[in-house]
Amino acid sequence: MFTEPDDALDYLESRAAGETACLLDVGGYFAPTLAEVHSRFTGRIAGVIEDTENGHRRYADLDKLPCPVISVARSPLKDPEDFLVGQSVVFSTEAVMRGRGDILHGRPALVIGFGKLGSSIARLLQAKGVQVTVFDIDPVRRTQALSQGFTVARDRETALTGAGLVLCATGAISLRGEDFGHLRNGAYVATVTSSEDELDLAGLPDVYTRTIVGEHVTRYRTTGHYFYLANGGNAVNFIHGASVGPFIFLVQAEILAAIRMLTREDLAPGIHEVPAPDREAIAATWLSYFNR
Repeated sequence: MFTEPDDALDYLESRAAGETACLLDVGGYFAPTLAEVHSRFTGRIAGVIEDTENGHRRYADLDKLPCPVISVARSPLKDPEDFLVGQSVVFSTEAVMRGRGDILHGRPALVIGFGKLGSSIARLLQAKGVQVTVFDIDPVRRTQALSQGFTVARDRETALTGAGLVLCATGAISLRGEDFGHLRNGAYVATVTSSEDELDLAGLPDVYTRTIVGEHVTRYRTTGHYFYLANGGNAVNFIHGASVGPFIFLVQAEILAAIRMLTREDLAPGIHEVPAPDREAIAATWLSYFNR
């Protein structure tokens, strides 16, 4: 809806005409039309608060921001959430595989993307005794992966050929149409975000047929080749609720702090963060309640 300026504007006008509004974003969905909506809205857009790394990049890629964007995506208060999301991704992936009689052990895994989520997933798989290879386009992250004992792939094509499980955690396109042909037969593919953000399924050759072969599992098959996709390519951990317990309140509290920053109306257009003292106050309040 928010990729079209008129649709985005109609939505906002129908709900907040003439009002001051903060846009809470989880993936950069307001970014494509923000400039036009900001200039045409009968109320006022005080700013945007972005919760994800994908969204942070989308706003950072804009030539000019018309209003403040406060990002909590890279906050240290998100680290517990990212670690626990990694756990839920591994749990759900294993559950999906076991539902078809397959298991993790004996199946080499490839983790594409070694950011906060990808590194968490890789470590959890390694702790389960799975042979893990990492691929990341960032050479700094590749050195980090190597220092933590992971095999680091030099190129994606070779890594895909040997993997029985591929977990995509880049927030960008991990697998393009031509990459799927390099998957070994029977490989599972799972992601940590929306399918359109992580997989170029539209680029798959038309010769592949899609068949639902189990709960949350789709088989893609053509002559001599087949692979399995978990949860339609969407975040695999959403199958089981993706709960991170009370740690989610840390991020939600930071979002509330960001709303307060926008209401002061003293921020210039651009990307901002919640100040460290506010984060410390949030963490201390959280600890006083949940670590009693």
